Amino acid sequence: FFRGELGLLNRGGHEDRPFLLADTPDLVDQISALRAAGCSNPVIVMRDFRNSRDTAAALDAGADEDLVIPPKGVELRSRVNSITRRSHGHAAESVQVGEVTAFFDGRDPEVSGQIVKLSRREHAIFQQLVLQAGKVVSKGAIYDAVYGMAEDQPFDKVIDVYICKIRKKIDQAALSGHHYIETVHGRGYKFSTPAPEMMAQAGGM
Repeated sequence: FFRGELGLLNRGGHEDRPFLLADTPDLVDQISALRAAGCSNPVIVMRDFRNSRDTAAALDAGADEDLVIPPKGVELRSRVNSITRRSHGHAAESVQVGEVTAFFDGRDPEVSGQIVKLSRREHAIFQQLVLQAGKVVSKGAIYDAVYGMAEDQPFDKVIDVYICKIRKKIDQAALSGHHYIETVHGRGYKFSTPAPEMMAQAGGM
């Protein structure tokens, strides 16, 4: 794998997928190869025993985390989420876009103070959009982020269906009447912020 063309990993939609690397003699070279290829994915090292010198070498080479196995699943997920949101410029556990509060710990979002229930797939797509709020995210990037490594891959039209469901749920809860998820024809979707006057009107309702 590491002797292949690692630049292919830089395709849109793959940048949030973590690499879980085992502690091997080639570990530092593997991390360096990923970073040299421009790969910005989270890199988490899994080792049997704590070794401060080896941990420092892995982190200096470009790893984001170095863990002793076996970590609890909930801890590993939180660490991956933390790295991912920081890579998009979000340090806190949540981000606010207009009336929408998106959480990065698995909780459903809140819209105008109301919890909006999302399915697992809907949540994955919603997070892709809100992490890059204000930017156009291609349908292909969303598809790859949600289904790229699944054995059974549905037709890409499924993204349109999920977007429609998410948009409806958010629009129904938003007091401002703003349509947060925009379709940018020929390019993808964008999670947009409402104008200040719309927010002011929503606050007066």
